[in-house]
Amino acid sequence: MPSDRETSVEAEFSRVVGRFAGSARGAGLLVISVFGVLATPSGALPLAFGLLALALVTAVAEHLVGKTGRGRPVAFALTLVRAAAICGTQLLTAPEAAELNQWALNVLTITAITLQWEWPPKVTVPAIACLLAIEVVPLGFEDGLSVVVRVLIEATLARVAFLLLSRTTRRIDDLRERQARLTREESLAVQRRLQEREYLAVLHDTAAATFLTVAQRGETTEPSEVAGYARRDLAILTGESGPGSVVDLETSLRGVLAQSPVKVETRWSPVGPIPASAALALVRAVREALANVERHAGVGEARLTVEDGVRVTVRDEGRGFDPAKTPAQRRGVRGSLVERMAAAGGRAEVTSAPGAGTTVELVWPHE
Repeated sequence: MPSDRETSVEAEFSRVVGRFAGSARGAGLLVISVFGVLATPSGALPLAFGLLALALVTAVAEHLVGKTGRGRPVAFALTLVRAAAICGTQLLTAPEAAELNQWALNVLTITAITLQWEWPPKVTVPAIACLLAIEVVPLGFEDGLSVVVRVLIEATLARVAFLLLSRTTRRIDDLRERQARLTREESLAVQRRLQEREYLAVLHDTAAATFLTVAQRGETTEPSEVAGYARRDLAILTGESGPGSVVDLETSLRGVLAQSPVKVETRWSPVGPIPASAALALVRAVREALANVERHAGVGEARLTVEDGVRVTVRDEGRGFDPAKTPAQRRGVRGSLVERMAAAGGRAEVTSAPGAGTTVELVWPHE
């Protein structure tokens, strides 16, 4: 079934039926009763007006129940009393003694039909049976039989229609839940693929750089130093954020610079160890910024500044661009920089203008 954050179609259907079925019945039978009074012989007008008053009171009760949801048993009882009173006095209010009283018949059929939408068969079956008995006892066999057949057919069709609609709403709920489940699974699959690409990219930026450094230094590399590199790389690759899972930002960024596609001038200020998850975001953001310099700036060099705080700036003197006119399909700036830093608790700001170069400022934590 649909989750709590969504309204069940079946529940909404039941709510609408419960709210409007009684009100519609009350209003409709009140109008029918007005016409019934107009057709009543003058000698029975006091009785007819009394029945009209009963119809009015019942209609008000049914409307209040639909509006507030309270007092359903009282409204149900009044509904039966109204139908029983009009049917029981049908011979007195009939326009012609030999004719079937249409006022009583319409009240009976509309009551039998609408009750199917509000109450279960264990309630409606005995209620309609009693009303049918009141209706047909004063009638002859032929009229009585036709009334019974008509009411039974109409009540049965109303019940079947209600069941079909209820089943349809349940199927809609099932389809919505299935679609929501598929959407969740697809979202998780996309997230897993993004994480896999992220892992491979960071592996390239960190571990590969460590291997290159060790290979270049050869036998002069101390085993303890290699172990330190390995611990740092593992912390970044796993995105650890628990106690003790901190890394040196400068060392992490030097791994990126070793693989930079452009020449980078650096200026470092002392920065203490930071959580590996934050280092991961900064490493990926710097990598993306340097890649953008190569792809879009039209220059072969950039300047990297690391300041205490932590504040990392990547600046190039290239052709620049207008950030407001960046196509929506280009996700580099927003996806790899802004959103990545925000997810790590920091922020990223890109400042650029045509012909004025580009500055990428990365700050952690968010100021």
